[in-house]
Amino acid sequence: MNLSLYHLVREPKIKLEKNPLLLLLHGYGSNEEDLFSFASELPEEYYVISARAPYSLPPYGNAWYAIHFDADENKFSDNDQARESRDLIASFIDELTANYPIDKNNVTLIGFSQGSILSYAVALSYPEKVQRVVALSGYLNLDIIDENFRNNAISNLRFFISHGSVDQVIPVDWARKAPEFLKELGLDVIYKEYPVGHGVAPQNFYDFKNWLQS
Repeated sequence: MNLSLYHLVREPKIKLEKNPLLLLLHGYGSNEEDLFSFASELPEEYYVISARAPYSLPPYGNAWYAIHFDADENKFSDNDQARESRDLIASFIDELTANYPIDKNNVTLIGFSQGSILSYAVALSYPEKVQRVVALSGYLNLDIIDENFRNNAISNLRFFISHGSVDQVIPVDWARKAPEFLKELGLDVIYKEYPVGHGVAPQNFYDFKNWLQS
C-alpha cells in the first residue's frame, strides 16, 4: 500500500466493522519504530499506526521539520516545513481511513516532542479529522496552526498532555502554557508532570493508556 507516509501497522486484536485509530508521530531525529515499540501495550481495539516523518536526518533518523541553530546556539524551527508536515499528516489521516477499516470519527494522535508539536497543530487546524491528542514532551507552537483555527469546530477536542519536570530539551515552562491556552478555549484537558527528562516515564504511559480507555 503506497501512501504518502511510510508507516508501520499493528492491526486491532478486537476487530470491529470500523476500528478506532491511534496515529503515532515520533520526535526529531527518530523514526517510526520508536513509539511503535510500545504498540503491543496499547488498547486492543485500536489500529495502531506509526508514521515516518518526511525529512531524512542521516544516519537513520527523520524529522517533521528542520531545526536551525545560530552562532549563539539559539534554536529556530522551520515553520514553513512544519506547516507542510501538518497538512501532510492531515491528508495521511484521510488516506488511512480510505484504505483501512478505520472509524474516521475516532482518531487519536499520540505525538512525542516534535511529533507532539505537530499533533497540536493538526488537531486545532483540522478538528474534523481528530478527536483526541496525547501530547508527550512537546509544546504549542501557534505559528504553525491555522490562523483561523478559533473559527473551527474545536469544541469536541480532548487533550492528555504530559512533560518531564526536568526536561533538558524542551523546558517544562513551555509545556505548561499549552493546557492554560486550551482550557481558555473551553477544551477538555488533562495535564501531568513526571520527575523525568525528555522521555516517557512508565507511569506516564499507564496514565495516558487509562485516559484512552476511559
